Amino acid sequence: MMKLLKLEYYKNLNYTPFKVFTILYFAILIVFLCIGLIDLKLFGSTINLKEQGMYNFPEIWNFTTWTVALLKIFLGLIIVFSICQEFSNRMFKQNTIDGLSREEFIGSKLLTIAIFTLISTVLVFVITIFLGYQYSTSTESALVYKEIFFIGNYFLKLFSFFCFLMFLSILLRKSVFVFLAFFVIWIGESVIGGIETYTKVAGTQAAERNEIFQNGFFFSKLLPLESMSSLIPNPMMRLNMAKMMGLKYEFTYPTESLVACLVWCGLFIFGSYLILKKRDW
Repeated sequence: MMKLLKLEYYKNLNYTPFKVFTILYFAILIVFLCIGLIDLKLFGSTINLKEQGMYNFPEIWNFTTWTVALLKIFLGLIIVFSICQEFSNRMFKQNTIDGLSREEFIGSKLLTIAIFTLISTVLVFVITIFLGYQYSTSTESALVYKEIFFIGNYFLKLFSFFCFLMFLSILLRKSVFVFLAFFVIWIGESVIGGIETYTKVAGTQAAERNEIFQNGFFFSKLLPLESMSSLIPNPMMRLNMAKMMGLKYEFTYPTESLVACLVWCGLFIFGSYLILKKRDW
């Protein structure tokens, strides 16, 4: 393991985009976690998310993990650039000549992904605990740790996303093609989800629609990007203003999405290995 970590370290040490996006990501991550401390101008009105309950336990776990998960594309850029440069600079071919196996190459990339994901998760956990104890209206132990599972969901969401980008990077080898493919898949999943939703709710009454959304099975939820997204729901319905408007937040743990993410992770890793094994580089 140490050999693979050292190999990744030396490969990326002098790679400027790797260092720039790494620093940029963690700097913006900290800013996003503290966004509730500033007044936001929205449609001519001033909104302070801290006063809206963003940092109250247990809701804070949902708010912070969902907010910083929006930044995962920055770490995604690091992963894509790191892998694609292996092929554009012919480093992969040289490494295999020097004795690096396909399994070790995949292992080194998974270690990089796991380390970045773990550091990001720990940072989110520490800052969330700090902000919660500083600004939450209640710090009872039962509330503090009630929804801590969102931290685990955040880790899985990031790890799955980076495995997905690793697979696309090994498959396409050019960063521009990787991001084009990503956006095509994202749009494709959105279209499939929209069509499925329309066919299920067309002609139903409002009460029936709510029942379908809450308890109905949607195949689109099992697709890669959608299953990752479903791990952490949008928390805006939990703001005080949403409660005052009579809007209700209802959450059922997305077990199907969690299993789907684990399956997709396995498929992306195995698929990456098969591509490396079968192609003549």
